[in-house]
Amino acid sequence: MFELFTYRYQGFEPSMGVPVRITLGAPRWVLPYVLEHQVREAAPSREYFGVARPTYEAAYLAQLDRCGVEFFASRFREIAAAGRDLRLVLLCFEDLSEPGQWCHRRMFAEWWQEETGARVRELGPLGPVYEQGTLL
Repeated sequence: MFELFTYRYQGFEPSMGVPVRITLGAPRWVLPYVLEHQVREAAPSREYFGVARPTYEAAYLAQLDRCGVEFFASRFREIAAAGRDLRLVLLCFEDLSEPGQWCHRRMFAEWWQEETGARVRELGPLGPVYEQGTLL
């Protein structure tokens, strides 16, 4: 079975697992790794960009609920098989090392844990806390 992690494009390294884009747009700079997998359904919609966090979160979670756990699990299994690695790292742009920062990748992580019981760890600092995921 695959294991999910989250991180940002700028910090990802190939030794961490398979990079998976969960943003509408791709990075506009040259990445030091190949980014060939995307789960567009996990990217937030343009419809609610720029709205207050409670509205954004409600819209994003409703989007995830419409797709459902089985859809995402199927996509993640496909990506793990194609990438030949069970460690999938869901990537976006946000730097969460500053207190008070938030993004959809951690909303996805919380939603996934609520729905499946599987914890999705961030591979970088979260505010003043460093939550290191195990990459074994």
